[in-house]
Amino acid sequence: MRHPLQARRPLGRWALLPLLAATWWLAAPPAAAQDAAAQQASAPPEPPPAAQAAPPASPPQADQPQAESPQPDESPQPADRAPATDAAAAGVSPSTAGGAAAGDRAERSPARRERPGATSSRSAPSKKRRGDINPCMTPDPGWGVYDRWSRAPSIGQMIMPHRGGVTKRGGFDLIIHFHGHEALRKEFVKTAEGAVLVGIDLGIGSGAYTSAFSAPYVFENLLDSIERAVAKKTGKKKAYVRKLGLSSWSAGYGAVEQILRQPAGKRVDALVLLDSLHAGYVDEQQRKLKVAQIEPFIAFARRAAAGEAFMFMSHSSILPPGYASTAETADFIVKQLRGKPRGSSRRDVLGLDMIQRFDRGDFHVRGYTGDDKPDHCAHLGLMADVMRVHINPRWKTPKGRR
Repeated sequence: MRHPLQARRPLGRWALLPLLAATWWLAAPPAAAQDAAAQQASAPPEPPPAAQAAPPASPPQADQPQAESPQPDESPQPADRAPATDAAAAGVSPSTAGGAAAGDRAERSPARRERPGATSSRSAPSKKRRGDINPCMTPDPGWGVYDRWSRAPSIGQMIMPHRGGVTKRGGFDLIIHFHGHEALRKEFVKTAEGAVLVGIDLGIGSGAYTSAFSAPYVFENLLDSIERAVAKKTGKKKAYVRKLGLSSWSAGYGAVEQILRQPAGKRVDALVLLDSLHAGYVDEQQRKLKVAQIEPFIAFARRAAAGEAFMFMSHSSILPPGYASTAETADFIVKQLRGKPRGSSRRDVLGLDMIQRFDRGDFHVRGYTGDDKPDHCAHLGLMADVMRVHINPRWKTPKGRR
């Protein structure tokens, strides 16, 4: 009788084939993965996002702005206004800067068209900047006379002076900023004298902001919640917003557009757009803008030019794919005022280089070179001078104290 181990015959070479096939199948990636890898390898590289920016509104918070990606526009639109193409954006947060072929996506699925969201760039890797400071991760200057972020508002977060900043009757000045609240806070506290700042980050595409503020009661409830928070902190039972300003960076303009169309938008005295206004094209080949999308901004610019309000716009030289850049929208608004930007040559904050400007009344436009992520983020650095040069003297906000 043979030993059990000797009872088995040696495996023939044909008998090994099933074993080898099973081994190969386990080691090989799924076909879907192979197809995806092949597509990725053969596809042209996407343009680098223009800038990451907005730190998320909910903890944990990051100092680095985030990039914006395309977001579908699901908010109601006027009957004469077709959904616009949205490109995404972001790198430091545009998706804020990033880009994608949004126009192609819109053609494939008309019901899910996207709105312009942030800036995207087709340029080479970031260049070395003056001062060796990354505009998307700037040093923290501290909080000055301001306390830390509070979750008191119905949406977003707010900071206000430890003491002061309110009139005897309870009036206080307020700036509500959309997209990149922590990055903007670093600039705001450098020169703000007592105004309350509310920062709101809802995502990385303009669609999120448009949808969130499409209903008028949302903004009205926000103002009410801020007034209650200030009243509680200061002991002023009838605290109220005295002067109101809106500001946005990158995709945040989606919220500003909705608010300016609403009754409460008439209360806005100051508007600051930091590389932050895009529009779709009626005809991309001829660069014809969908004017209906920026009509509220044109109307506000006219008010500012007449001295009835204040408006500041900045734009980079980033060229997003499939929708109008911030430079195009700024130039279009200036033309609506029958104006023309004049050339300029000035070194500005965080490595920005100004190439043109326009000033009429209290309407100001500043154009800059730069087509990469840091260039997009650097526009947040303009807020300190906007407060110091324009808004502080205009509002004469009560001084805040520690």
